Parts: sequence; C-alpha cells; structure tokens
Amino acid sequence: MKLVVEIVDAHDLMPRDGEGSASPFVEVDFENQRSRTTTVPKNLNPVWNQKLLFNFDQAKNHHHQTIEVCIYHERRQISSRAFLGRARIPCSTIVKKGEEVYQTFQLEKKRFFSSIKGEVGLKIYLSSETEPSSPAPSSSPPPPSSPPPSSENRNLIHNPSIPLPISEVPVSNISNISEVPVSNILNSSPSITQVSLIEKSSSPVPEAESPRSSVEEPKEEIKEPVEVRVEANPHIYKYQVLQQPAISVEKVPQGISSTMHQANPDIHPSPQDDYNLKEMDPQLGERWPGGGVYGGRGWMSGERFATTYDLVEQMYYLYVRVVKAKDLPPGTLTGSCDPYVEVKLGNYKGRTRHFEKKMNPEWNQVFAFSKDRIQSSSLEVFVKDKEMVGRDDYLGRVVFDMNEVPTRVPPDSPLAPQWYRLEDRRGEGKVRGNIMLAVWLGTQADEAFSEAWHSDAASVYVSPKLWYLRVNVIEAQDIQPNDRSRVPEVFVKAQVGSQVLRSKICPTRTTNPLWNEDLVFVAAEPFEEQLVLTVEDRVHPSKDDVLGRISMPLTAFEKRLDHRPVHSTWFHLEKFGFGTLEADRRKELKFSSRIHVRVCLEGGYHVLDESTMYISDQRPTARQLWKQPIGILEVGILGAQGLLPMKMKDSRGSTDAYCVARYGQKWVRTRTIIDTFSPKWNEQYTWEVYDPCTVITLGVFDNCHLGGAEKLNGGGAVRDSRIGKVRIRLSTLESHRIYIHSYPLLVLQPTGVKKMGELQLAIRFTSLSLANMIYAYGHPLLPKMHYLHPLTVNQVDSLRYQAMNIVATRLGRAEPPLRKEVVEYMLDVDSHMWSMRRSKANFFRIMSLLSGVITMSRWFGNVCHWKNPITSVLVHILFLILIWYPELILPTIFLYMFLIGIWNYRFRPRHPPHMDTKLSWAEAVQPDELDEEFDTFPTSRSQDRVYMRYDRLRSVAGRIQTVVGDLATQGERFQSLLSWRDPRATSLFIMFCLCTALVLYMTPFRAVALVAGLYMLRHPRFRSKLPSIPNNFFKRLPPRTDSLL
Repeated sequence: MKLVVEIVDAHDLMPRDGEGSASPFVEVDFENQRSRTTTVPKNLNPVWNQKLLFNFDQAKNHHHQTIEVCIYHERRQISSRAFLGRARIPCSTIVKKGEEVYQTFQLEKKRFFSSIKGEVGLKIYLSSETEPSSPAPSSSPPPPSSPPPSSENRNLIHNPSIPLPISEVPVSNISNISEVPVSNILNSSPSITQVSLIEKSSSPVPEAESPRSSVEEPKEEIKEPVEVRVEANPHIYKYQVLQQPAISVEKVPQGISSTMHQANPDIHPSPQDDYNLKEMDPQLGERWPGGGVYGGRGWMSGERFATTYDLVEQMYYLYVRVVKAKDLPPGTLTGSCDPYVEVKLGNYKGRTRHFEKKMNPEWNQVFAFSKDRIQSSSLEVFVKDKEMVGRDDYLGRVVFDMNEVPTRVPPDSPLAPQWYRLEDRRGEGKVRGNIMLAVWLGTQADEAFSEAWHSDAASVYVSPKLWYLRVNVIEAQDIQPNDRSRVPEVFVKAQVGSQVLRSKICPTRTTNPLWNEDLVFVAAEPFEEQLVLTVEDRVHPSKDDVLGRISMPLTAFEKRLDHRPVHSTWFHLEKFGFGTLEADRRKELKFSSRIHVRVCLEGGYHVLDESTMYISDQRPTARQLWKQPIGILEVGILGAQGLLPMKMKDSRGSTDAYCVARYGQKWVRTRTIIDTFSPKWNEQYTWEVYDPCTVITLGVFDNCHLGGAEKLNGGGAVRDSRIGKVRIRLSTLESHRIYIHSYPLLVLQPTGVKKMGELQLAIRFTSLSLANMIYAYGHPLLPKMHYLHPLTVNQVDSLRYQAMNIVATRLGRAEPPLRKEVVEYMLDVDSHMWSMRRSKANFFRIMSLLSGVITMSRWFGNVCHWKNPITSVLVHILFLILIWYPELILPTIFLYMFLIGIWNYRFRPRHPPHMDTKLSWAEAVQPDELDEEFDTFPTSRSQDRVYMRYDRLRSVAGRIQTVVGDLATQGERFQSLLSWRDPRATSLFIMFCLCTALVLYMTPFRAVALVAGLYMLRHPRFRSKLPSIPNNFFKRLPPRTDSLL
C-alpha cells in the first residue's frame, strides 16, 4: 500500500530572496521517509502538480501520527535553504483513492517569532496501485522495510470475503427445520481460519436459538443428530473491542435460572416505581482460569487473567481448531479421497467443508461448543471420505478426554496445534493418516471467538456515506417552446433517484430565463443514481411541456470541503423525444438549447438522518475534516428481563428478541434469542466518540421473520415488532466509570404507556484527552458550513427525511437485513408529527423552567413585604454593601453560582437519565388524544371524530392566540411611548425623561441606586394596595388592537 501526497500548489508565500520573491520547494516527511519536489524559481504562487509516494503499512496504527509538509526557499548560491512554513496533516484524515479532494492548509510557524504566511494545496490518499512518482530529488535514505503485522493486529483485521463454515446442530423436531432461514453455502479458502459455533438446543426451533444464552431449559434426549448447515453472509463488518483492564469480581453462588414460557402479569407491576432505573450487580469481567469441572486440570481453579470482554458476563466454550491432515488413504473404488472432518461432542457435531481429490487437505476451521450444554466426557474428531452415493467412508478418528483438555484465556499465547495419528473405529489400533488439531477451553474473550460471533447472526453495519448534492440552476439559453406563437413560462425540474425538486418559474417570460436558485439533494456512496435535469414550460396550471432534458452521473461532479465557489458549466439539452427511440432523427437536430448550472457534492456539511435532539454524530461528510476522537464508548448488552409475549407460537405466547444499537455511522445487531422472555446476549461493542454531547440509542425488537408464529394483533405485513427503546446521552456519563443498570422498556400504545420489560446494560465512557474534551465544549455543534451557508428549516426537514429513507434502504440490503421498520424506529422518523400529549409535555417543560424565575419573584415579594423580618434586614445589609462597593457585584454573582454548583454536587444524578413517563405526560393522557397520536397521515378516522378533534384544536389554538395577543399588546404599548399615538402620554413621558436626565446628571449614581433600592424594599406600612403610578401610566398607553378586524 502506498501513501500518495500530491503537491498541487501554494499561494501568497513570504518572500525570502531579498528581491521580493522566493524559489520554493516542498519536502514531505512521513515516518522518517522524506521526499521533495522540484524548485520553482522566483514565484510566490508556485504550481508543482507532483506526486510523492511513501510506504504505508496498514497493519500499524497510524491514528495519532501526522504527515509533515514543509516549504523551503532554496538558496543556490550558498547551498542552503530558508523555512517558509509547514502544515501537519493527521493520518486519521487519509482517504482511499477516488475519494481524495483538493484541500488547502494554512502554513504554520516553526518558532514563535517566525514570520510566516500563505497556504499550500494538497491531495492525500492511499493507493494499492503503482503510481508513477513525479521526478524529484530525495533528501533522505531509502525508507526501511515495513515490519510484518503482529498477531494482535492480524486478529483485528476482518476480511469480508471469508465465508463462515458449516455447523451442524441436533434438533428435537425435524419438522421445524424449515422454519429457520438458512443462507447459501459459500466456497472458502483453506488458508483462512474460520469458526463455527455449535450448541445444543432446548427449544422447539433449536437451530435459531442463541448458542450463548445462559438461560437453562429442560433438556430433551436426542437419539440422532440432524445436520443443519448455517452460514452468515460475508458482507458484515467486523467490530473491534478495545483492550481495557478488566475488573476482578468475586464469584458468588448462583441459583438455577429458569426460562419463562408464558407471560405472568404479576411480574409487570404498574406503579411508578417500576418505571425507574434499577441498579444491577452482575458478575462482569470474570476470568476463566486454568481449571476444569472434572478435577486435575479442571475448569474452575487458578488465578484470574485479563480479558477484553469486561463489560459482559463471561461465557465459556470448548474450542476445536481443525488445521489440516496428511497421508490420508485413497478410496478403494475411486482411488482418490474427498476428505472432511466431523467434530462430535455428545449429541452435537460440526462438519468442515470437503475437498475433492486431495490427500493432504487444509481446513483451518474452529468450532466452539458452549460449556453450559456439554453432556459428554469425551470429544471425538472423525475424518471421513465423502461419497456421492451411499454412506461416507470412515478414515479414522481421534478421541480427547475432557479431563485432559487445557484451558486458555487471553493474554495467554494461542495453543499450538499438534499432529495426532488416526485410529480405527473401535480405538484398538492406528490407521493410516494424521490430523493436526488444537483443543482448549476458553471464553468469548478468545481471539477465535470473534468469527464465531458473526456466524451466529450478530451483525455490525455501517451507514452509507451521505453527501449533500447542491445544484445551482443559473440560467438557460435559446429555449424553444412547442408552441412557437407564445413565450414560454420556464422552470427547471431536477431529479436524483426518488427525490424531485422544482425551481421557481422565471418571473420574466423569455426564451433566455434566469433563475440562480439552489436545489439540494441527498446522495449516498456508491453513487447509483443520476442527476436528471428537465426544462419544462408551464402551459396550463395542470399541464407542463418538457422542452429538453439531460442526465449526468453523480461521479462527474466536483467534491468541495468549504464555501469556495466551484466552476459552472453549460450543458446542451436533448430535445424531448430525441432519445433512443428516435436515434435516426438526432442527426437532424442542428441547434439545441443549453442550460447553465453549477453542481457540486458538499463534503463540509453533516448530513442529518436523525433528529438534532438525539444526534449521535456531528462529523462532516469528508473524512479529511474529521477531528481526533476524544473518547471511547463501550457498551455491554447483557440481556433483557420480563419481556411480554409479542406473538403466538404453538398456541402460546412467544418472543424472539434481539437488540439494535446505533451510534454515529455504526449500527450493531445482536443475535436473536429464540422463544424466551429473559434473553441473555452478553455482547460487547465499542465506538469512537468525537463529541461528548451525543446520544446512543438502543432498541429491542421481536424477530417476526423466523416462521411458525402469528402476531398477537392479527395479520398484515410481517414486520419486526418494537419492544422498547433506550437513549443515553454521553455527556451525562462520568469518565472511566462503569454504569450497570436495568433500563425499563416503555412503549406508548393506543391504550396508554406500557412497560414491555427491562434492558440490562453495562456502559463505560473513557476520555482520551482532557484538553480535547474541553475544546469540544467550546466548539460549534455542527461543522462550520452549517453556519457559513446555513440550510433553511424546511430544507433540513426534507433532507433528513430523504437521508433516513436512503439509510433504511441501504441497511435493508445487508444480510441479515436491518429492516426499514427498525431503522425508522431508531431514527425517530415520526418525531415531527402533531401530538396533543407532546404539546402538553413541552408546555409544562417551559413552565418548569420559568418556575425558578417565579419562585425568585415570590421570594423578593416576601422580602419587600417583610414576611420574614430577619431575611428582609439581611437583604437590606447586603444591598447597602453592594451600593457602597459596586465593584463587588459581579464577583458576588459568580461566587454565588459557584457555591450553588458545589452545593448541588451532593445531589447530582447517580445514574444516566432514562425515559420519564411524567415528563412525557404519558400517564395523564386522554384515550382520544392517544388515538389521535396513533392516527395515520392523512387521517383514517370517522368524520365526526375528526370534527371533534378539529374543534379541540381550535380551542387550544384560541388560548395560544390570546397569549400571543397579550404579548403583542405589551410590546405595542412600549412602542407607543415615543410614537405619539397618544400625544398627551408621549408628552408626559418625554418631559419625565428630560427631568430624570437632569437629576441623574447632577446626582451620584450611588445615591440614586440607594434611594431606588430602599424605595423598593420599604416596609408594608409605607405601601399602598393600589397599583403604582408607572403601572397605571403604562396600562393607559394605546396598543393597536383597536385596528384589528
């Protein structure tokens, strides 16, 4: 892999040759690799257009490294150089070839007193191809060879082309096999290590049950194992788990847990206390030491070790790595061998792929068996020859005693595989052939487990990279209407996929219309759609004639990162009808209309696909503009408790739950736990955090696509049912602290708020840099393009809806798909719809904010009326001190706020906030208001009910209208003080102003403030119950209400 630094040009450099000019060249330093450009003599705005190539090792972590670009002035007479400036570019902004854009970087000083100015233009990208490097003298020795990637880094690299292996699990009911979707079996490479996950089933649909569920169920005796080949799609991105020091927790005895097979209403109490957050104390970060249940080298003795899965409960597995075989005997009939390996542990067995006519095959596959379901004391590994007809031939086997299986927990080194001689079926003698195996006991912290994790349908998705496409329609020329007797009323219609926007009709009726109007779309990489521009003539309000059209691919347009203008282009329009259907007539078209547009892809904006209230990412589209991450967010999804039945299966309630988490561009989906109301996932995920003021959203859903189940609410299209959602704002979390809580899953239904269960989470936010964290709080919330060239409110709403549709469509294409109803629920697609309940909630939120002001005004009124004489005397003393020493006013205010903050620290929240039913006004909502909130748009209710709701809305709007009118009345009275609408009132007011000005000019300010303060704090004996003179005067001022119709 090569790092390409293309030096384009520089501008406004500092002269250094004593003649008002300079002879600049550029030197680039990356990891002690240095290369330079040629020298441009006597030019303060040089242009190089040279590419410098550097070796780039992808196995290394370059996240915190920089590329240093220095500009020097070459002094040829004395063979020296003078420093003109430098730019340092973080490696985290490097993009792949094809995504690079031209960027300018301001030159920095090397020393404090240096005189530096100017900027340099660059393009930086990674290329796997051999590019011709522009000839330039090198000022450094050849770069050292890149070291090979370490084993740790290799384990963190995911190859999406690696197919996952075939696993075989026993089933207790063969008829249920067809209910589980099985993906296509992919060919695999023998040089890649692969993992399958095999566990015993205890539910009616065992092949879809989670292999890592810690919930014990009654086990059924299975006489014969049945093979079910399950394989995950290779297009799933592998997530990485950050290495963190784990927490040692002492193991306490546990009782036998049982799975609930039917809903119990007693476990869902309705009081408000059941809606609160609950603290948990699970056994997280347990270390699996080197022991065993069978004594000797057993499972549960020894010391504790570190692990990466320290936010979930440890789950234990028996790992079997099948590497390769040699010297296998050929078949008696064919003279060749089609070998495969079958791993059997009790009623479980897993099988590798087979190779045709290969005597020395290599598999490199790993199988993982859950420790909780192991029933056998021996492990058998069979080598067989696949036959097209009849039973497969037996070649040999190897048997392991479970008492002798060693244990391994990272950071122990991986267990080295060994050669084993095959023995006959009865174990009485050796046969021809050897097989290389490694068998050990470990946890999900084992490096081999990461592949098995994905084979069980736990998936990581990445949102598509979204761009704003800005189409500036400037003008058109020589527009010819279909009816030559009339002057056209022309407008432009632009279309990108399903997004259609129209410009305004040109105000002047002419054949050379001018618009200069911006149309903004959302586009996603890879760019599949085209931009289609059509010029149309408004012949009639219900009829538009197409006068010309042009179609352009989005890849042809320039990408810009800032507000600098891009070049405009003239495009010739194709006459409507002169296309593929009339290719022969195209030669007859001697003259065509043309349109003038300016099109670019905006990389400086953040494309909003979620509500700004719950935003999880604020980075711009272009990776070159990303800042360094300020922290790491780790989430352990432990499980759920007390879920309600979501559908009927075998005449009983059932729930097949999975959890989805979304933060930034990364979506994760846990595996589906079949037929249980208390699923255990124990999956841990990691995100990089670029801004602390963001929100992570986690939702629990019922998988309705496994078959054999009926939804409780009847028919209709099969959609995954939403069980509940949790939002956690990162800024409410303390750094380096683990939060372990059970969050209530609350859903608002047409019958009212309902608790659907509890979601158990372990969360840790780790801050990487305190300085970057402080800087983030003073930085704008969105990228600067949102403030330099802001989008309108209507544009933001429309573009957010389009972006959400694109994200839902793209994620729905993944395998397994993240369905549209899931994406819409996670992105709060209906948050902008009208709701009487939300309106009440927002009103009382405002009132709660004003309650502090109201309380202070009441307290001050009590002081003025001497309700508490001691308090009033103390306020008088404080007032006199501040009058005598006015310079203490501001320090006193800030000191008071500091003391309030210190006092409130004792009452700070001890846990993250969660869904609040009182704040949401979900407990006192009326049934009809809920019915209105769940109504479709447009409405599907009866006419009488719509009339009733309309009248209610008019009543609410009338009250709002009255409040707004009162506010306008008070404002107009202030205006009328000097507007002479009431000549007598204005005359009195201006004379009062003149007298007040003269008094204030002659009287010290302290005396005036003292008199005013003592007058306001006077004793009730000196007060009148009638309104004051200023109040009476103000209420007599004329508003403009008498001019309203």
